[in-house]
Amino acid sequence: MCLQFLWDFVRAKETLIKSPFFPVLFSFTAYMAFCLPYIALDFLSTRLPNLRKYKIQPQSYPTLGMMVPCFIQSVYHHVVWIFPVTFLHWYWKPTNLPVIAPELPEVLLQVGVCLLLFDFEYFLWHLLHHRVPWLYKTIHKVHHKHVSTFALTTQYSSVWELLSLGLFAAINPFLLECHPLTEMIFFLVNIWLSVEDHSGYDLPWSTHRLVPFGWYGGAPHHDLHHLKFKSNYAPYFTHWDRLFG
Repeated sequence: MCLQFLWDFVRAKETLIKSPFFPVLFSFTAYMAFCLPYIALDFLSTRLPNLRKYKIQPQSYPTLGMMVPCFIQSVYHHVVWIFPVTFLHWYWKPTNLPVIAPELPEVLLQVGVCLLLFDFEYFLWHLLHHRVPWLYKTIHKVHHKHVSTFALTTQYSSVWELLSLGLFAAINPFLLECHPLTEMIFFLVNIWLSVEDHSGYDLPWSTHRLVPFGWYGGAPHHDLHHLKFKSNYAPYFTHWDRLFG
């Protein structure tokens, strides 16, 4: 019942949610909303020393000239590529909104499992694209243009990389038969964690500081990957990189 009020609020927007435009609007709006605080931080921290200490690579700050191409590419990818794909999915599998909300333990468990599955899938994909030169040059190299990442570099990638990761994110809730609310929550968490990974900041409340035993790498873990290229292939958790040395 603790999620029923939230789900009733979502279902009240049924016309919007069942629209073929909703998935791409949801994805882009969430992405930009999560990027904006870090964009503000990038501009403020150059002037405020108290903020600068949280920058992982303090010698490097993104400029407006670096941010704008990332933003334009993201808009282009969402309009030209992501929208047609989500439209086909909408046509093939219309959205069904059940009356009853999922139980909170079910949501927490399924979101956790979806994150672990995505982390494993992306680890394998990522490792493969670094070990096979043709795949790196053809597909993944675009994402490594910036060795010092900032929030808007999260989705700065080739269209094939973006669609591959989108497939991983979409297939796991489908396989687990997640409730639509669980699926939305997973997408939001996944987008947030991806943006945080590329933010370039190690803040006191960063996710990796909240997860014990170093199980979660966070921004410092992924920032090192962009700096050195040959380590830290998993996007979120650290166990796969440790197991594979």
